[in-house]
Amino acid sequence: MLSYRHGFHAGNFADVLKHSIVSLIIQALKQKDKPFVYIDTHAGAGKYQLQSEFAQKTAEYQQGIARLWQANSIPEAARDYLAVVRAENTAQLLRYPGSPQLVRRLIRNQDRMQLSELHSTDFSSLQQLFAGDKSVSVAKEDGLQTLLKKLPPIQRRGLVLIDPSYEVKADYRKVIDSLIKAYQHFANGCYALWYPVIDRQVTETMLQRLADSGIRRQLRIEHCVKADGAVRGMTGSGMLLINPPWPLEEQANSLLPWLNQLLTDNQGHWQIVWQVPE
Repeated sequence: MLSYRHGFHAGNFADVLKHSIVSLIIQALKQKDKPFVYIDTHAGAGKYQLQSEFAQKTAEYQQGIARLWQANSIPEAARDYLAVVRAENTAQLLRYPGSPQLVRRLIRNQDRMQLSELHSTDFSSLQQLFAGDKSVSVAKEDGLQTLLKKLPPIQRRGLVLIDPSYEVKADYRKVIDSLIKAYQHFANGCYALWYPVIDRQVTETMLQRLADSGIRRQLRIEHCVKADGAVRGMTGSGMLLINPPWPLEEQANSLLPWLNQLLTDNQGHWQIVWQVPE
């Protein structure tokens, strides 16, 4: 939706989960010498100023990345993610890397990024951020509508991140329709679908459609900071992975308890489950 600005939410608990998982997938893809592509359907502005009017209005990052910033003991599964965040800052937490900036700091010279963003202001910021970077292409477009044109990629390896705002109810159906079609064009790719937990029935209905699609190897990683329906709005979020790297389940099992402790003082809950196995 064109009114959505991720700057209000940058660095919140949902970003922490999403970007932790994305960093683990990127590191797994780098285990092979062959190049890969990262495709982001809703790239946003690329990175965010936490002292901006947007971020300060909601201060969601205070209950997200700010809690990890001071952590003394960091599990291996979170180190690459936090290393990127620290690389964006000095002694004080002032900036937060969105998915594009996070991935750009992690990929190699032979790897490529294809970023889509429809919001005019965020697109301009994204375009400026990667101006002159030959590893990155930026397009002002609806990333879901153009996704099939990019598949299969010439690299034959890659990660596709799908994370719309879900402000429009139709997004819950649109992302599944697009994901199923994308898989038919690029069955060997790794797909990461981010989803919010706002209305539990809506979330489960969406994910059940994907489970019923016949696509194998679907791993669900979800973290909720509050009980379902405890407050108005998002109480949790998750990542539905298709073809995840083999170490990811084990890594998530070390990551999620740590995140739950720091973000909720062990008051939240999580699940790591194969929605559809091999």
